Amino acid sequence: MLGVVVVYLGLIVASLGGLSVLRPLSFLAIRTRRQAALVLALGFMVSVMGGSLPARETRVATPRTQLDQFAPVYQFSEFHSIRIAAPKEQVYRALKLVTADEIALFRTLTWLRRFGRPGPESILNPPPHAPILDVAARTSFLVLAEESNREIVLGSLAAAPPGWRPSAKPTPDAFRALFVTTNHPGFASATMNFRIEDAGPAACTLTTETRVYANDASTRRRFARYWRVIYPGSALIRRMWLRAIARKAESR
Repeated sequence: MLGVVVVYLGLIVASLGGLSVLRPLSFLAIRTRRQAALVLALGFMVSVMGGSLPARETRVATPRTQLDQFAPVYQFSEFHSIRIAAPKEQVYRALKLVTADEIALFRTLTWLRRFGRPGPESILNPPPHAPILDVAARTSFLVLAEESNREIVLGSLAAAPPGWRPSAKPTPDAFRALFVTTNHPGFASATMNFRIEDAGPAACTLTTETRVYANDASTRRRFARYWRVIYPGSALIRRMWLRAIARKAESR
């Protein structure tokens, strides 16, 4: 999280410097274009430093969830939760049926993530009216585990060596094995779950967690720069996703 804060602090400073190059912002004590250029350069350097901060590795001591089984080690993660006034079965059904059009800001944020390019069908470019988890499972994600009314885990490649192609159809066991060895560097795995737990009579807590593991130092540094830029938008999508599931479950 520190890296994200530093990256965006640098971007804000650089933006103010860029604006001041056009018209110095005297209320920020930037009175000349030369000062503005220095602020722009300083902001850029701070942002680069934030992207270069080392990523701390986390290890799960005692696996408790299906996610722990498939992502016991990771360097990047995000976690979000929401309490829903509906039974687990209803929440799970809503989780499986919710579409991209029901998730506020989803299409706007994914359009920005794609830089406006149309691209093939994927979780970043889902067709209308299709359940978003179905789109993920038939495009870039693999369903790793599923416990009805409790947890679903999906995995995908976040990075791979140039030109690499899988030699066989991806399976959960192959996905797990690929990222526990450094004999084949250049890979990063992204593992995401949705988990439902009881929270009193006719209520439950729905959580989603995403973990990314890069299996060598060079890939970790490259992914850190990417992650720290996209993190705010990714976190907002996850929160809006949970809210859409809650609305759908409670409306039933």
